[in-house]
Amino acid sequence: MTSDVPQTSLILASLGQAAFVWDIATDVIVWSDHAGAVFTDIPLAQLSRGADFATLIEPEQSVRSDVLLQSPPVHGEDGTPYRIEYGVRISSATPLIWIEETGRWFAGPDGRPSRVQGIVRINNERHARDEHLLMLAQHDPLTGALNRTHLIAALAEAIEEAQRFRYSCAFMLVCIDHLARINEAFGFDVADSVILEIAQRIRARLRGGDVLGRFSGNKFGLILKNCSVNDMTNAAERFLTGVRDEVVPTTSGPVAVTVSIGAISTPRHARSADEAINRAHETLDAAKRRRAGSFATWRPNVERDAQRRVNIRVTDEIVTALNERRIVTAFEPVVRTSTRDTAFYECLVRLEQDNGRVLLAPDIVPVAERLGLIRLVDHRVLELVVAELADAPQARLSLNISPDTTMDPVWWASIESMMRAHPGVAERLIVEITETVEIQDIDDLRGFVTRLKDFGSRIAIDDFGAGYTSFRNLRKLGVDIVKIDGAFVQNLARSVDDRAFVQSLIELAQRLKIQTVAEWVQDEESAGLLQEWGCDYIQGRLIGLASASRPWLPADEQVLPAVG
Repeated sequence: MTSDVPQTSLILASLGQAAFVWDIATDVIVWSDHAGAVFTDIPLAQLSRGADFATLIEPEQSVRSDVLLQSPPVHGEDGTPYRIEYGVRISSATPLIWIEETGRWFAGPDGRPSRVQGIVRINNERHARDEHLLMLAQHDPLTGALNRTHLIAALAEAIEEAQRFRYSCAFMLVCIDHLARINEAFGFDVADSVILEIAQRIRARLRGGDVLGRFSGNKFGLILKNCSVNDMTNAAERFLTGVRDEVVPTTSGPVAVTVSIGAISTPRHARSADEAINRAHETLDAAKRRRAGSFATWRPNVERDAQRRVNIRVTDEIVTALNERRIVTAFEPVVRTSTRDTAFYECLVRLEQDNGRVLLAPDIVPVAERLGLIRLVDHRVLELVVAELADAPQARLSLNISPDTTMDPVWWASIESMMRAHPGVAERLIVEITETVEIQDIDDLRGFVTRLKDFGSRIAIDDFGAGYTSFRNLRKLGVDIVKIDGAFVQNLARSVDDRAFVQSLIELAQRLKIQTVAEWVQDEESAGLLQEWGCDYIQGRLIGLASASRPWLPADEQVLPAVG
């Protein structure tokens, strides 16, 4: 050992360190006496020359010489400082030793590195900690699978690679069915056990090179490389069976679990990660609608694509019409069955198009509900109806709203403000809650109904018999009126089944002291049957269809009221 290396080798060895001097010209490295304590299992002969030492370094053998060339020289007796990290090992069968090297290099007459003096130390613990932090940043902490961000990045890379090398890969979304029920029944710890077990079962059935990621709370994403359509189908069945055939053991006992899978072949049907994810989601939803525990694969669908174009067009029309105040109402009479005098008018939404045509409620409401626009439409109709009632004290009107709107605090604040601003309006208003979408929280809806009734308004359930509400919920909600869906009424005179159904509905409503309205009444024979059974009100073609006229006003006053 030369005098350039500090004579503290015993201290360095105890710290897992060794000192060295490297003569660049001769490529000779001289180490302190206990270098073997750092480089275990590596013969000292392989440490004595820079070129030999470089063959042991991972991941880049040139890392030591590169750092010398890249750091700008500091002229003077103190040399130029540097610091690098690298791994060393004698062969792939031996463990990698992570090394931190700090030192200074000194320039020769030509200004290039001539001599290096430094210290190396074992840095396995720190590197393991860094690796662990990196793993946590990239992986889901519960399952150890890739997290969503890195799953999407891996999917984008897999699609790009498949395009470049012209092969197919598959992307799957695997959803644990009814995980929310497991949460509610057993608690989140049991649900976590289920998620972990499902991840392990899927991982055990993957091929080498396939990727598993946690896409969301109850969904996993799978990237199956070099996977044909047939391979994809076989893999999906393997995953379904692996989950379905054995119950999941938990601390609360065994839990039966199934998964549903939506899959897409890329790049054939998706040329980007976003496209693959959206279409896999769509296919997963289709599989779950069919039944829990099933598999579906995405295929082109002309009708679906056409419907989406219609949805986009109608959505644009709805938003534009709202901004331009082209959402209007038409009025359909509802009469007392026994006397045929008008009890009230139902306000039906209409959209006036630029070309003079008019879109009716069936063209507007379903799309508005699917795309989250129904609250805006309902708010505009509320403004129009309250304006009508305020302008015509003799009018009695009903308006339709979606169950989603009943949960909207902005809509409620608006109707409350309007009711207070126009005394006497609430008593002449009937709010009809449509059943085109499922009522999510019956208790919240009950609170909405109670508040409206406190103002003096009446509540009706529209399209009863075709939706989701049961008679038990009718009683719980305390509604005033049930409107029997017209699909059961329009063929009343010819259908024995419809007669039995409608008569039973009317009898049950009478027992609950709820009034009934029969929709879509087409003929006198049906009207006579409804009167005989005790139906309170009827509406439909027999009585008169909706129109923009306001029958409660004199002919010379048939103008729209001013609405802001």
